[in-house]
Amino acid sequence: MKAIDYKKYPLPRLRHHANPVLYFPLRQQKGKKLRYPPLIESLNWKDVFVNGESPKYLDVGCGLGKFMIEMAVLNPSVNILGFEVRSGAVDWINRVIAGEKIPNAKALWYSAVNCFPFISDESVEKIFYFFPDPWIKKRHNKRRAFSLELLDELHRVLKPSGTLYIMTDVAKLDEHQREVLAQHSGFSYSYVSTNDWDLHVRTNQEEFCIRKNIPFIRMICVKSGKKIALNLP
Repeated sequence: MKAIDYKKYPLPRLRHHANPVLYFPLRQQKGKKLRYPPLIESLNWKDVFVNGESPKYLDVGCGLGKFMIEMAVLNPSVNILGFEVRSGAVDWINRVIAGEKIPNAKALWYSAVNCFPFISDESVEKIFYFFPDPWIKKRHNKRRAFSLELLDELHRVLKPSGTLYIMTDVAKLDEHQREVLAQHSGFSYSYVSTNDWDLHVRTNQEEFCIRKNIPFIRMICVKSGKKIALNLP
């Protein structure tokens, strides 16, 4: 795989946490003046990817984009689209993509809680949802993006037997995500070990957890029409 020297692209000053209102749909922000990612109703994929095709992989909450960029390099025939609510991170990611001339990756300044009307039904093969902000405090739990509504939308855009990959280093968030998956019942899902994880690229946070010996949880969810028993870790 092509090695990328990220040091060539100085990072902007970024806040770790975005404005909490960005974790709620725009329709709930009526009357408020705020800098909010624009809603997108449609996209011409010729304006996004060199080959003019729609994305096959989605990275929901792509952070600083290391995983998305390196997945694109590893899979040059697959378009991967990332979503991030911090505009500075999106600008930086796209600067790296342009500088490295990677034709099959793109980051959008967008809040996933507004769903993806610009993505066709059953057109996506894989979705990655890694290390989202856990919003640990009970009064902040409502800010978690992982909801029945979002899961419905991920289910809609995934192809039959398409895969949703989930990672977190927060046990309470894992519990919440498992509860939502169980309520939705549109995915079969199980926890997996490193040996069964079929992705060959790591996120920034995954590498940090490994360096610091912080345990993290991996789950693979396959689009289906029925609920199955969990394989608990």
